[in-house]
Amino acid sequence: MQFAEAYAAEDVVLQTARSLAREVGLSCVTPGAGSVLSLLAAAGSAKSVVEIGTGTGVSGVWLLRGMRPDGVLTTIDVENEHQRIARRIFAEAGFAASRTRIITGRALDVLPRLADGVYDLVFVDADATEFGACAEAALRLLRRGGVLVVNGALAGGRISDPAARDVDTITIRETVKAVRESEEWIPALIPAGAGVLAAVKR
Repeated sequence: MQFAEAYAAEDVVLQTARSLAREVGLSCVTPGAGSVLSLLAAAGSAKSVVEIGTGTGVSGVWLLRGMRPDGVLTTIDVENEHQRIARRIFAEAGFAASRTRIITGRALDVLPRLADGVYDLVFVDADATEFGACAEAALRLLRRGGVLVVNGALAGGRISDPAARDVDTITIRETVKAVRESEEWIPALIPAGAGVLAAVKR
């Protein structure tokens, strides 16, 4: 696991974004999970991506680096201040302002305004209690063959512990189970970082 995380090397831009996240008290995707994001974006030649949870831009940079050169990342976060940092990080990473569409607001308020069936990838790195609602929204937003990616899917190692009954763990457990049992997804649970649930829309 440690080797897998170290295998995904981060440059100075990502290191800066990561240290800024620590300063404002945010956790972000690990290098291993970030490399999975880049891989999935590249494998699907992603042009239109939705990210729920901008943070300081760590996952956004990983996604943009996997996307097509003409791709646009739509990223949503409630914290305008975090997005201000992310905007700077995207510029430092060499991405033109036109490559990102940064929306400030609650994901569950913003997602209904986005178009149906036109996105290649939806990445959810939000409050665990919103995982289920975000996964449902992703089903509407994604084209056939599009990918849903959820960060934190192992619930800090509590996912398989039946004694863990906190709201976050229960919600994550239910989301992971619902995606697995749905006829509409082809899922995999990847043990990178805090656990990545990836599912392709049939």
